[in-house]
Amino acid sequence: MNQSPFTSSSSTGLLANRYQLKQLIGSGGMGEVFLANDVLLGGIPVAIKFLTQTVVNTKMQQDFAREALMSAALSQKSVHIVRAYDYGVNEKGKPYYVMEYLCGKNLKDLIPLPLPIFFTLSRQICLGLQCAHQGINIDGKICPLVHRDIKPANILVIPDPILGQLVKILDFGIARFLNYASTASTSSGFNGTLPYCSPEQLDGEKLDSCSDIYSLGVMMFEMLTGKKPWQPETDYFGAWYKAHHFETPKTIADVKPTLKIPHKLNNLIMACLAKKASDRPKNIAEILQVLNSLEQSNCPTLPTNASNSILGSPLNSALPITVEQSYRQLFWPQKKPIQEIVFPQLLDTPQGSITALWLMLSKQEIKNYAVSTRYNQFIFVTSPHPMLLWVTVLYNRQFAPKWLPCYLDMQNPQNLRMVSFLAENEQYPLIFFTLEAPHSCIKVLSSRIESTQRQMLKTWVRQSHSLPPASQPQLSKQLLKQQYKQMQSRILQHLESEPQVVLSRSF
Repeated sequence: MNQSPFTSSSSTGLLANRYQLKQLIGSGGMGEVFLANDVLLGGIPVAIKFLTQTVVNTKMQQDFAREALMSAALSQKSVHIVRAYDYGVNEKGKPYYVMEYLCGKNLKDLIPLPLPIFFTLSRQICLGLQCAHQGINIDGKICPLVHRDIKPANILVIPDPILGQLVKILDFGIARFLNYASTASTSSGFNGTLPYCSPEQLDGEKLDSCSDIYSLGVMMFEMLTGKKPWQPETDYFGAWYKAHHFETPKTIADVKPTLKIPHKLNNLIMACLAKKASDRPKNIAEILQVLNSLEQSNCPTLPTNASNSILGSPLNSALPITVEQSYRQLFWPQKKPIQEIVFPQLLDTPQGSITALWLMLSKQEIKNYAVSTRYNQFIFVTSPHPMLLWVTVLYNRQFAPKWLPCYLDMQNPQNLRMVSFLAENEQYPLIFFTLEAPHSCIKVLSSRIESTQRQMLKTWVRQSHSLPPASQPQLSKQLLKQQYKQMQSRILQHLESEPQVVLSRSF
């Protein structure tokens, strides 16, 4: 870049009177990335990327603003797309965008990958791409986004308490703007990354999701082997044009003979690398279907290490006799609305306090799930605000699963107390009240908590006590909501594959 962003900021030393630039933390073909503090939000760290292209006229600035708006909206829909907060153009005409500051590693620094990690990361990359390809609603019109520069350098992998490794796709919408800007400016150029470009992208054609699928195929090949499917003699445009258009990609077996992968996975990657877009998978959903089936067959147990969420057991156990005897004496709290809701609340018994789930359903629904498997999962995030998601599922094959999520702010002392008691007991009661008057309690079921889950809950309580004060519970809740949506299908698949286990009591 000809001008440093530091010299082009305002006289106050702030970019847009808001961002205090600190230091350069990365650079590449698309621009430079700086660490900055957002003084408007108390100095929280953000990353600001200044693009190489200069906005030369009003039309380009409008187009950049439109791409920026779409990219920002998209980042709110998927946890696997880096969150964008703000966009603008500085005094020297350099466009920039502000995004969340994340500590992680580029995928390019991690490859080649073991097969289980390959499945985990590939599935998350696909979920991010699928969200973009499905489009976002702008002024009543669905606008799909194509990335145009999928490559390992644009995939960030960060440690995550939920997934172990969390994928974030960078630079959504920006590649499209740069392609437009280079065409609109007097100095034409190619802004893609040659080893990952689809044949139609090299030809300058209008691109759709099939182009990203081609780039994904190149990247998946590299994730497994550490090599690309072609090795042209030079890195010039002509050599890569010839490779993508006319040369058959190398096989995974030829590049890495010692690597044993499922035949279906090999076929999937080769299909993504088809020269004709019509010969590739039609959409990301097809790729996800294959990856999910292969992951289940090759990695049958879901991750349960300390940095991941812990999946619960579908087994259930009996409740303390004092709960069974006293449930009819319980009354729906006056402060709670009369509607289908679920919330946690402490119950005092002679043996001590118990954390219970209270829920209100219609009599018919309570009857439907009187015989059901109960399944639970707890996931926790520490940043930007400590927040726990407690999910219970009532599963009966004759009816749709009943999902009972509860979000607990772990800076709330009452919530910390409830989670502490939850961790001390092998099971928790589900106390059913009728939606119909007189809103009485007519059933109690239980859900078992595995010892590994209870230990994790204790750890999370300790962590919450030691964390500094935070004030962004809605951001953490939104993150957990996105994870909740994504994990529902996996939990359901797990339940459907298990024999129906029902150990319940009715009173």
